[in-house]
Amino acid sequence: MELKYNKPARAWTEALPVGNGRLGGMVFGGIEQERISLNEDTLWSGYPRDWNNPRALEVLPEVRRAVLEERYEDAERLSKAGMMGPYTQAYMPLGDWHIRFYHGHFADGYRRSLHLEEACAKVSYDIGGVRYTRELFASHPDQVLVYRLTSSQPGRLTLKTWLDSPLRSTTAWRDGGEDEAFYAVRGDCPHEVSPDYVSDPDPVKYEAEGDSRTIAFEGRLACRTDAGAKVKVDHTGIRVEQATEVVFYFAAGTSFAGFDRMPDRVSFPPDRLAERHLREAAGRTYEELKRRHADDYKPLFRRVRFRLGSSLTEDAAERPTDERIRTSGADDPELVSLFFQYGRYLLLASSRPSTQPANLQGIWNPHIRPIWSCNYTLNINLQMNYWLAETANLSECHEPLLRFVEELSVTGEATARIHYGCRGWTAHHNSDLWRQSAPPGNYGHGNPLWANWPMGGVWLCGHLWEHYLFTQDEHFLRSRAYPALRKAALFCLDWLQPTDGGEWVTNPSTSPEHRFRLPDGRTPALTVASTMDISLIRELLTRCIEAAGLLGLEEPLLPELREALRRLPATKIGARGQIQEWHFDFDDEDEQHRHVSQLYDLFPGSAWGANREPHLYEAAKRTLELRGDGGTGWSIGWKIALWARLRDGNRAFGIVKRMLVEVEDDGVMDFHRGGVYANLFDAHPPFQIDGNFGAAAGIVEMLLQSHEDRIELLPALPDAWPEGEISGLKARGGFTVDLQWERGRLTRARIAAPADRPLRVAYRQPVRVLCAETGEPLAEHAASELEIAAGQDRIYEIRPAE
Repeated sequence: MELKYNKPARAWTEALPVGNGRLGGMVFGGIEQERISLNEDTLWSGYPRDWNNPRALEVLPEVRRAVLEERYEDAERLSKAGMMGPYTQAYMPLGDWHIRFYHGHFADGYRRSLHLEEACAKVSYDIGGVRYTRELFASHPDQVLVYRLTSSQPGRLTLKTWLDSPLRSTTAWRDGGEDEAFYAVRGDCPHEVSPDYVSDPDPVKYEAEGDSRTIAFEGRLACRTDAGAKVKVDHTGIRVEQATEVVFYFAAGTSFAGFDRMPDRVSFPPDRLAERHLREAAGRTYEELKRRHADDYKPLFRRVRFRLGSSLTEDAAERPTDERIRTSGADDPELVSLFFQYGRYLLLASSRPSTQPANLQGIWNPHIRPIWSCNYTLNINLQMNYWLAETANLSECHEPLLRFVEELSVTGEATARIHYGCRGWTAHHNSDLWRQSAPPGNYGHGNPLWANWPMGGVWLCGHLWEHYLFTQDEHFLRSRAYPALRKAALFCLDWLQPTDGGEWVTNPSTSPEHRFRLPDGRTPALTVASTMDISLIRELLTRCIEAAGLLGLEEPLLPELREALRRLPATKIGARGQIQEWHFDFDDEDEQHRHVSQLYDLFPGSAWGANREPHLYEAAKRTLELRGDGGTGWSIGWKIALWARLRDGNRAFGIVKRMLVEVEDDGVMDFHRGGVYANLFDAHPPFQIDGNFGAAAGIVEMLLQSHEDRIELLPALPDAWPEGEISGLKARGGFTVDLQWERGRLTRARIAAPADRPLRVAYRQPVRVLCAETGEPLAEHAASELEIAAGQDRIYEIRPAE
């Protein structure tokens, strides 16, 4: 469980990420010049403001009329001119932490690594017979980055370190004793940052000096050394001379006061927050800080163990990770298991209870104008970040997204009312720290193709329901999930429009980021009832009905919900045997398009399966064949899961191979080229973290599925993985599952039940269910599908019948 390299990082996408959910660092590991790129998860441009557009409600009837009359260009023009709000705000970099070493740069035995089991980045090398070592970790319990530097001979560490920031900032320092000395960078965020794809002569706008509406920040650095060292702090940084060991502590604070409150530098002073964390951390020894970090992190990471055969050659695991990607990729099974666990590591590092959700780049971003503003993209990318949370046994990491949905439902109520005259709440293509819910696009500069899509909130509600299915937490369902689900359903009831044929459809409607092609060659974006719209609404209304029943609620909405379900159009199969992406059998603008929105009901939804709507299940396979296996990194991640749901393990593995291909960080955007960078970050390209999470979630689906009211073992095991074992996966119902297999066949599974409830198990060959403690068979006959009454805290063993 280690990423390793024999040279320092030359580019940001070669550096190694550490994080505690709130603070992030990218460690370059330079010999003479070290750089750690720094982030804090509440450091965003802007502040709460009114992003709703009152004109939208006036324009909406005209847009709907134009769509129904097939005046598609008019519909798009009207939608663009009158129905958009501003662009979302951008996630900001805090700055860089620099260390200059005065030992030269000619080193032997260089090694740079990221230990996933320890969540620790390490660097070591020899210069002149002296061994220099460094260890950096991001502590969640102590809310600091800790960096220990040592030399094998006394007094050999002489260095200078300082902080800077690309934001409007100044530095501050204090000398005079270890307990008081520090060096800091402090500043404030812009009030407006134009997206990177917008041509703007003034793209980064700051408030006037002294205005305090935007987020202020401080990053603060202090150190401890051995007794013989000399330490001096001045305006250039912290200078350490003749030390044998130096331990640095970095802390940060911002004036963020909440998604719905103006930043408050009085009640949330950044310097005091940074000072408090720094003082508390510096009061502990390095060993104590590392132990507290390990006690917090390791129990979470170690919940899942994964061994996937052995590497192609005996020395494969000892080779640098970038070399393994280039030479063997997914044909190296140990690299596949490393990549899977790296996804879990990144989720732990970027999403913890009380933090912000992981954005398009997790928490790691070096740019003031990052790609897509590094925001929350709601037409798959944010959701994909959390597909892994429940199945890979990191339910706690799901919490920031669940809270985000609740907060977005607050701002989304005003948008539903002002833009559409609807009850409930809605959200669109993008959101940000302030929970923007209106269609983004700078009041007409965006594109309805992606901006005017009001289903973002409906999709997000699926995560509330999934969290309940995995945890069976009825209090969560009653107090947090159901209120948001119900309000989203209210929006859908009002948003649906009746047709002359008696169906209820969405209008206007777009299939995320994809246009359709008319016989005359035109490629509009807006129509009625895209397949994804109807899939999302059908799923939400069904879950509201189920939730009300589970909670025993006398829900007055039930008749409306059932009537709406009855009126929704059925999913259609097109002339080529494919799932239609739109209500009509339009041609695709791009047959190899990265989005496969029409297959939502296959994954991450669960409406289609071999035993559920089998005709649509087969049509979904045809759709994927037509779409092809290429795409951006996140698209490839999605397709791994889709082929896994189709139980085609070899095809899913073929797409895993497409993911584990090294991509040069050339900064070029390419919608048909995925892969990974040298540090295993997903390449959109450029970097987006959703592909890391999506691919890892897809690997789980290859090994375990539980969406068809049963736990299916090894449903899409490829020939390339003839042997392996994985423990600690989660199934719906709260079951914990361990699996072992040899020669491509299950040898043993163990399933732990959290409570008294039915347990249904399926495998492609007959199996027996035994009591793990006694070995007693619990079913009279072997079968490929068995059901027993499981008992709380009991463990069951599943073995092949023979």
